[in-house]
Amino acid sequence: MYVQFPLSLRNVEDLLHERGIDISQESVRFWWNRFGPVFASDIRRNRISRMCAHSNWQWHLDEIFVKINGETHYLWRTVDHESEVPESDVTKRRDRKAELKFLRKTMKRQDNPTVIVTDKLRSYGAAMKQVDNAGRQGTGRWLNTRAEYSHLPFRRRKRAMLRFRLLRCLQKFVAVHASVCNHCQPQVPPLLTQQFQTQLHRLSR
Repeated sequence: MYVQFPLSLRNVEDLLHERGIDISQESVRFWWNRFGPVFASDIRRNRISRMCAHSNWQWHLDEIFVKINGETHYLWRTVDHESEVPESDVTKRRDRKAELKFLRKTMKRQDNPTVIVTDKLRSYGAAMKQVDNAGRQGTGRWLNTRAEYSHLPFRRRKRAMLRFRLLRCLQKFVAVHASVCNHCQPQVPPLLTQQFQTQLHRLSR
């Protein structure tokens, strides 16, 4: 409940109390720290085994700004062709080195897709050349709409939590939040226009 919905620990405590389960918010926090990463790891492992055999496996890469104690950080996220988030990472900078680190980490865990769609940020192109993936990169207007839509659940959760205090806590939360939301709340991909479908088909050939 804490991960699936934008609730605080006290909200979960009150909801369980209404159902006759008397616990403290510290118990909810302990369960989250203990079992959240385990559940997320199992969900991610099962999904990778299915997606690696998919013939039209595509990634959409995008980043958003997140503040930790008033300092701006960058949350890099990968969204696949089913609008689910396989991987995410938090960095202090938005340059070629940060994108290259995230790209290598994602490819190591998730294998290599057919097409990687990004916006026109220069660090994406530089990182793609570094890993010899420049031929698979796709950029264009509306192509990365799927990634923009996928930010909405995290933005709602961020507003409910008010702020993040530590980078490692944010990194841990986004990894578990993405996997659990993928599993419990499968998102319906936005309707694709004929032009959008044509562009993706051209990139995948």
